[in-house]
Amino acid sequence: MNETLDTLLNRRSIRKFKAEQISDSALNAVLEAGRYAPSGGNQQSAIFVVIQSKDELRNQSRMNAAVIGKDGIDPYYGAPTIIHVLAEKDKITPVEDAALALGNMLNAAHALGLGSCWIHRAQQMFESDEGKALLKKWGVTGDYVGVGTCILGYPDMETPKAAPRKENAVFFVK
Repeated sequence: MNETLDTLLNRRSIRKFKAEQISDSALNAVLEAGRYAPSGGNQQSAIFVVIQSKDELRNQSRMNAAVIGKDGIDPYYGAPTIIHVLAEKDKITPVEDAALALGNMLNAAHALGLGSCWIHRAQQMFESDEGKALLKKWGVTGDYVGVGTCILGYPDMETPKAAPRKENAVFFVK
């Protein structure tokens, strides 16, 4: 099977990670895949905030858990790297652009032997006063919407099997 198709068909969400930090070369490859995702009008509206500091990972986990009212859990499953993907609100297709970037990053991670998972609630986190203050602290200026978070690490679990695909999901009009 074609290597790209193999990656697309076999990538699964990983929710248990080794404590070891991923390599800079793997991180940069995943980010590059995100940066090269298609975007509406080639506006490249997606931006990426990489968090690897253990203190900031705990803070981000706390913020994400608070959105769903579940203090004390780790919505990032102990991943040593998280990448928040945001997009400029005034672009043509900001959410779509960031979603494509996230998809590219998840697939690139799998191709590199990393585990990954898309985590929600970035929108709520970065709409909050605390989230806006963090963006400013990190040097992110402008009007952005949080779209999702890509968590990355070396898997500490078997890759799950694919769920059966939904029937009647493809329609042909020839």
